[in-house]
Amino acid sequence: MISASLKTISQSVAAAVLLGLLLASPAQAQRKGRTTSSTNADGSLATTAGTAAQSARLQPLFGGLTPAQATQLIGETQLKAIAASFASAAEASAFFTTKGYEYLGENQPDTAAYRFNLAWLLDPKNAEAYRGLGIVSSNRAASDAAIELLAKGYALAPGSALLMGDLGASYLIRYGKTKKKKDLSAGMELLQRATTTEPANAVAWQQLARGLYYQEKYAEAWDAVHKGQSMNVSSLDFDLISDLKDKLADPKGIFK
Repeated sequence: MISASLKTISQSVAAAVLLGLLLASPAQAQRKGRTTSSTNADGSLATTAGTAAQSARLQPLFGGLTPAQATQLIGETQLKAIAASFASAAEASAFFTTKGYEYLGENQPDTAAYRFNLAWLLDPKNAEAYRGLGIVSSNRAASDAAIELLAKGYALAPGSALLMGDLGASYLIRYGKTKKKKDLSAGMELLQRATTTEPANAVAWQQLARGLYYQEKYAEAWDAVHKGQSMNVSSLDFDLISDLKDKLADPKGIFK
């Protein structure tokens, strides 16, 4: 993930104040409902926008808006106030990307989506903003949207092993539904590249193992499982291991 530390203590304090006043979580804003002011509880959405606007900010890229349209939705003044607490818009974007991943880790996907959307709006060239939104879409079982978003991020950061792995895994998820060989081929190419670029990427090894299983290369799949396991036991996909054992006993006898 992108590191997004602020440059001074005063900037950190200002950012915390802005987060409290301008960026209450979507769930909190929705509970409070409409206000009598020109903005909702998070200080960004016009009262007249109502539920539709609140819903849009929870959708990747604000539901397909252009940056200009999304700026109008959030409020140009509010967006400038947020960016002013950081050394640059890019730094602000990186900060909200980091917050997005934190909310994903806390199982708050809607709040995470809004933070990733803000990150994208502040810096449309932030590849991690697209990656975060791609993960949100994947968790919502929207594999087509996930692939589209992750592909945009990958185009901006073609050397990112994380994006390679996530995009490759998304193609395999779609292959599991469609059985289209082009999805399997695209997924395997990306995952092989990810494990070559970053050999210690344990999750990518497990995803590669899933692809090898789909290709009926069971011995190679077991080898990929063991490589991932040796780096991080928590990366293990026990559903895959169960499927593999039905086809070929573990050559190393670890999983029986």
